[in-house]
Amino acid sequence: MESSVKPNGPLAAVDIGSNSFRLEIGQLPAGRYKRIDYLKDTVRLGAGLDASGMLSEEAAQRGLACLRRFSARLAGFEPGQVRAVATQTLREARNRNAFLLRAQEALGFPIEVISGREEARLIYAGVTHLQPSEASRLVIDIGGRSTELILGQGRTPRVAESFGVGCVSLSLRFFEGGRITEDGFRAAQIAAGAELEEALQPFARDLWTRALGSSGTAGAVSQLLQAAGITDGRITPAALRWCIERCLEAGDVSQLRLPGLKADRNAVLPGGLAILYTLAANFGIDELWPAKGALRQGVVIDLHERLMARQRGRVTDMRDATVAALQQRFAVDPAQAVRVAAVALAMFDAAVPDAESETRRELGWACALHEMGLMVSHHDHHRHSAYLLAHVDAAGFSQSQQRRIGDLVLGQRGGLRKIEAQLASETFAWQVLCLRLAAIKCHARSDVAVKALKLRARGRDALLAWTPAAWPETHPRTLYLLREEVAAWVRNGPLRLVLPAA
Repeated sequence: MESSVKPNGPLAAVDIGSNSFRLEIGQLPAGRYKRIDYLKDTVRLGAGLDASGMLSEEAAQRGLACLRRFSARLAGFEPGQVRAVATQTLREARNRNAFLLRAQEALGFPIEVISGREEARLIYAGVTHLQPSEASRLVIDIGGRSTELILGQGRTPRVAESFGVGCVSLSLRFFEGGRITEDGFRAAQIAAGAELEEALQPFARDLWTRALGSSGTAGAVSQLLQAAGITDGRITPAALRWCIERCLEAGDVSQLRLPGLKADRNAVLPGGLAILYTLAANFGIDELWPAKGALRQGVVIDLHERLMARQRGRVTDMRDATVAALQQRFAVDPAQAVRVAAVALAMFDAAVPDAESETRRELGWACALHEMGLMVSHHDHHRHSAYLLAHVDAAGFSQSQQRRIGDLVLGQRGGLRKIEAQLASETFAWQVLCLRLAAIKCHARSDVAVKALKLRARGRDALLAWTPAAWPETHPRTLYLLREEVAAWVRNGPLRLVLPAA
């Protein structure tokens, strides 16, 4: 269980990227980052995504084989010690859910698909923790199928964006078959510029004092330049032109023989150089310095901070601040949200007393945001709420977690057929039942006695009781809605809701 995990002990991050999969094991004694182990495998998952957005079986098998190797290294780790995140390729893949089921079985731990902005936030956390400074900085991370830009000061990211262009996708498109040509570089730079053009104002040169390049592409080019004696590791426009000239001389990625460049980087170097040169030319970057931190360290640090908050007796983290901000943004009635949460969580604690803390918190967040769709329309507001929750940028949340919360909110009212697949999870069924019962009890939008209705579980029977016995006589409308709820679960639910005998 998560409660037994010590925040200062070993923690692991699995970064399922479009080009490489990485496993980072680290710890933060006294808040200072210390690496214990690091494994990397060039999987090229992004290269297996076809034009229709389907991930090929060949690419999937490469990924699964890597995750099995990671699993062996993670033997003995508890669930609360490990966080696995997937990025752009699985954000895009239409068949990602099928792959994730197999991937989680291979790894032995849950895998979260994170949004581009959440990826950017975690990258910045990794960079600023390992390379602290109070200066305003631009952090750039060029991945396989996306590029993240983050503008921040100190530990605080002010602007964080993700753009759908990366070294794998550009290399496959404009350097087909590994052939390197001037036309290819020109077309790749135009494509990168078109994708990044909207970032010119929010990341303008006068807003930052130093630029840092995180992760694979920037790190590889920096090492190359240092090994060749071109620079001391900093990336400059002139140095990038030197690299591009060497690529053109080679004519094909198979012929690249550049000092300090690992062979597994050859195939994606042209695309990476095209993005770097576009950024340097359009954003006024005279020097890009290699950064020490990256996404994987940010994930470890974020996990450490969550565990520290729990150890200090706080059950909140930045996700709670995000939920509060969303309530304000979508004009959610806070009093009603508190009422519904109090009832739903009391019922859930009684029915599923051994539930993991994250499961309980997800129900609480669903209660807090179940009416956000009223901002769009009162008609079918639960559907609007679910859509917003699945698609809004929510710092601290993974896309996977947002969808789970969105599914709960979708199930807050109406028939259950629309969440039939999710109800296969017994825990989800109890969560959604408690939310629905709480919404019924609080339907008058006035103060309620939380303990008037009590829920307990007996197998798959959900036994409802009320105190005092005469409660139904004073709440005939609520009793009517509860009887309707019994019928809804008879039609489509895996649980059986049972009311006291009349």
